[in-house]
Formats: sequence, C-alpha cells, structure tokens
Amino acid sequence: MVFSSHIFLFYFLPVSLAAYYLAPQRWRHLLLTLLSCVFYGWWNPWFVLLMLGSIVVDYGCGKIISAEGASQRQRKTGLLLSVTSNLSLLGFFKYCGFAVGAASDLAQALGWHAVTPPAWVTSIVLPVGISFYVFQSMSYCIDLYRRDAQPARSLIDFACYVTLYPQLVAGPIVRYASVAAQLRSREHTAPGFVLGLSRFSLGFAKKILLANPMGPLAEAAFGAHPEVLGATTAWIGVVAYAFQIYFDFSAYSDMAVGLGRMFGFHFIENFESPYRAASLTEFWRRWHISLSTFLRDYLYIPLGGNRLGPARTYVNLMTVMVLGGLWHGAQWTFVLWGALHGGLLALERWLGGKNPLASMPRPVRVAATFVLVLGTWVFFRAETAGAAADYFRALAGLSGKAETASLLVSELTTPYALFSLLVCAAVTWLAPSSCRFLERLTAWKAALCLALLVVAVVFMSTQGFNPFLYFQF
Repeated sequence: MVFSSHIFLFYFLPVSLAAYYLAPQRWRHLLLTLLSCVFYGWWNPWFVLLMLGSIVVDYGCGKIISAEGASQRQRKTGLLLSVTSNLSLLGFFKYCGFAVGAASDLAQALGWHAVTPPAWVTSIVLPVGISFYVFQSMSYCIDLYRRDAQPARSLIDFACYVTLYPQLVAGPIVRYASVAAQLRSREHTAPGFVLGLSRFSLGFAKKILLANPMGPLAEAAFGAHPEVLGATTAWIGVVAYAFQIYFDFSAYSDMAVGLGRMFGFHFIENFESPYRAASLTEFWRRWHISLSTFLRDYLYIPLGGNRLGPARTYVNLMTVMVLGGLWHGAQWTFVLWGALHGGLLALERWLGGKNPLASMPRPVRVAATFVLVLGTWVFFRAETAGAAADYFRALAGLSGKAETASLLVSELTTPYALFSLLVCAAVTWLAPSSCRFLERLTAWKAALCLALLVVAVVFMSTQGFNPFLYFQF
C-alpha cells in the first residue's frame, strides 16, 4: 500500500482517521500502532514481527540505559546491545548479499575461486523501510545514553513512535526527543487538521502531476543502449531523473508531514528547495534534512567533525558520505555516489574563498551546483558502474551513433514531455517550498490544495507508472 493509491486514499486513510478520533484518548496510541502494523504488513505480514522484535529490544535497552542508579558500565551495555542488534538486522537483510558478492569479486581479482553465495543469501528479501525504522529505533537509545531524551512512558508509546505509518517506510527520520512531548500530550484542532490535509494534498499532487510524468523519461534514457543514447536524450534523461527523485521523495515527505499533522504530530521538515542551493554544502542542508542531520550528529561529530584539523575533516566527510551512499543501497554505484559527494564537499571546504565560483552571481552558482548534482545522480540511477560510465560518454556526445537514436530523441521530446519538464523546472526554481507556501494558511490556499488533490486523483486513474522510489532504500 502506498499513499498514492486508491486503497489508501479512499479506504485506509478515512477508516484510520475515523477510528482515531472516535477512540478514547488513552487507546489512541495502541490504535495507531495497530493501524501502522496493518499498513506495514500490507506487503509482507511476517516483517511486522521483525519490526516489533526490534521495538521490544530497543525499548528494553532504553530501560537499561535510563534505569535509576544504573552504572556507566550498565548504560554502555544497553547502548551496545541496541546498536549491535539494529546494525546486525540492517546488515543481514540489506548487506549480506552485497558482502558475499564483494568477497567473490575480490577472490576473482586475486586469482582465487569465486565465492558462490548460498541459496539462502540470494533469497533474502529486503523489508520495506527497514533503513528508516532501524535508525529511528536506534537513535532513541543513543539519545537516552547521551541524556538528550527522556525514556518513553510505556512500550505502547515507544511502539507508536517507531511504527507511526505516515513516516514509517520512507521517513522523514523522526527522533524521539522531537515528538516525546507530543506523545504525552498534543492538540487536535480544526485549523491544524486542515493544514495537515492541505500539506498532504500538495504532496499527493507533486507525486502524481510532477514526479510520475518524469519517470518514463528517465526510464527510457537510462534503459537505452549506449549506441542509441545521444547527448540530447542523455541530458533530458538525467534532468528528468533529478526532477523525479526530488518530487517523488519530497512529495512523500509532504504527505508524511501532513498526515502526522492530522493526527496531531508535528514532524520536522525534510526538504527546503535543494536545487536552489549555491553549493554542495548548502545542497545537503536542504536535501533529505532528517538523514543529513542524523549522519552529522551520530557519525560526523563523533568522528571528530571539523575539530581535528583539515585532513581529518576531509576524511570524516568522505567516511560519512560513503556510508550515507551505502545506506541508500547495497551496490557499488551508491558507494560511488556517496564518495563523489564526499569528495566534492571536501573540495569545497579546501578551496574556501578560493573557489572560482565564489565570486560569481548566485544564479550561476546555483546552475553549477545543479549540474554537479546531475552528475552524481548518474551513479545513483545507473544499474552498474559500467552503465554509469556509458551514460557519461553519452552526456559528452560520444555515443548515440546508431541509426535508431533519432527514435529515442522523438520519444523524449514530445510536446507533453517537454511541457512536463518545463512545469517541473518552474516549480523547482520559482515556486515556494511546501512548508513556506502553507506557512500562513488561508482559505484560498486550502481550496487550491484540495483542487490539486482532485486533479491528481483524476490523473492517477490514468497512470500506469506510479512507484515510490525511496521505498527501495
């Protein structure tokens, strides 16, 4: 079940909202937990047990860490158990096959026999959203250890925090300290509900009307044979993918924030017009904010941040970004994507005021940053490093010599395709972000959001391409 589906929009959401508001206040967290388990178990009911097991372990570890009179050794034991169990869970389901494949590649490179993965390794299925709920659950224990948060009042409160379905499978990554007070008490008002519905409607419209039309363009370009892919189609394809992944993921975050608000929760913002950034450093302050701040607070700063000299700072940046890339997926392309971002961030910091772009007008710096980001998206989207290299050759105009190349050009330059690209560009660089647009909700803004929701529902019924990209991460 995804947010942009008839089942969710016309059945699950109305039922969950009605049940929540009709239930006595003391039963609402249990009800939300059960509803979230139904939502999550729609793909595979057995994975609900896996998630609940993780919740019980981390709640118990939190009890150990926050117990009155607990020694430092006991607190460290609780923290170590939480971190080990969560990373082991993530490592098994997400990286076991990748590790075996890497070992096989290394063995072949050294002239040894290739490692044949057991059948059970190749049959491992990645649970949807495991990267998100593992980070949330683990951060609870880390914050308790640092004394940055108070322990949950009950297992039900903690389970509600981890499983809350608006942000369960694709974020934003919500830290317990940011919602602890809301789990104890929160307001439910008509203006807040209308604001939440408006935010959800905007996100739904972004997904259906902006992200989905970009998907087939990106698929056609990245799925084309190198000899068919020319410079024009390659550039259209990577720009389409940049728009697709941005509007897809930011749309989900908008819907998550809006749904949370309808249940009385205030979630953090996850995007702030990232393609308007004038540097890679600024880009990461605007893109997937919950992940970048998580990596900053739980990895970059503990590694020393920028406090141990320039060389160590560059190493820390590379380490954090490579691990951030690996978090997105167990493939070398994600590692390369993270390494490229880490290298560019380190280069920006090293150049400082000597950066040749520093004296340029902001629009020039924004354009240059966007082109750099496009280059990194090639690694993110390509199936293999070799495919990424082929795509870069196409971007440089070194391929696309086949006679059928013109057919792909005509497919990606239809009036509808070009109009969709133009609309995405206008929204990206001219329209305010969702949170800023709804900062002061008025009647006409709410009416516009609802109108966009209606239009998006109509379009959804005609679309055959409707994935959520970040579910795979």
